[in-house]
Amino acid sequence: MTTTIASTTKTLPYRKQGEIDYDSLDFDPNEPVRKPDAMEQNPALMKLHALLHTHLTDFGNRPDIFLDVNTIVCYDPANLNIRVSPDIYIATGVEAAAIRPRKIYLPWEVGKPPDWVIEIASSSTGREDTGRKRGIYAEIGVPEYWRFDPTGGEYHGVEMAGERLVNGEYRPIELTNEPDGVLKGYSDVLGLSLCWNDGDPLLYDPVADLYLEDWQDAEAARQYERAARQAAEEGWQNEFAARLQAETRAEDAEAEVRRLRELLRRQGQ
Repeated sequence: MTTTIASTTKTLPYRKQGEIDYDSLDFDPNEPVRKPDAMEQNPALMKLHALLHTHLTDFGNRPDIFLDVNTIVCYDPANLNIRVSPDIYIATGVEAAAIRPRKIYLPWEVGKPPDWVIEIASSSTGREDTGRKRGIYAEIGVPEYWRFDPTGGEYHGVEMAGERLVNGEYRPIELTNEPDGVLKGYSDVLGLSLCWNDGDPLLYDPVADLYLEDWQDAEAARQYERAARQAAEEGWQNEFAARLQAETRAEDAEAEVRRLRELLRRQGQ
């Protein structure tokens, strides 16, 4: 298991500011945002979300990391209908459990905007990802904004792009084409490299020098580890039982020898 975001010494407190008038909204926060090209986006989106869920949140067990997909981020406290819906977004050092009951991500209550956002390209969203959404994320202060185009650039113009916010403007994150043919870019927020591999998203750990497993492989590894540990414990218990049994047999044999010696002694008398 790889969890690269260190636990923060201080989590931002969630500051709830009154009740939300959900009836006044022109959207239903209980319904995931439905994208018109979900079939184009979903394979890459679902795999990347599974990798992040597995390796960044430890299967959702990190209380200081909020990870979500296709839900609403509002960025105007005066009008909650002014909103954006990232494909995948992450906030670190926050009270994740306090965010979900609000049904909407409100930066002024959470204490910060999301730290990391990625948009997966499709025919109907590609232009918005590189235009309107990019401007919104810079405006609200998202530190890293990534774009991933499974087609190889048909909708975004490039296979993958990462940008880091510097003085209110996005600056490109350097990408490298590796000898293995994988396009990589390092994310300071994730502590990992995001990769484009023939349209498939991967996460690479540069410290361990390995590509991270998807959640099925990671769970299988967990189960194997548990089974190995149990086998080791059972082996130790079996060895202990065998030793105890051998010692018991030795004690019984010694007792039998003492009994026979006493019997011989009496017969001799």
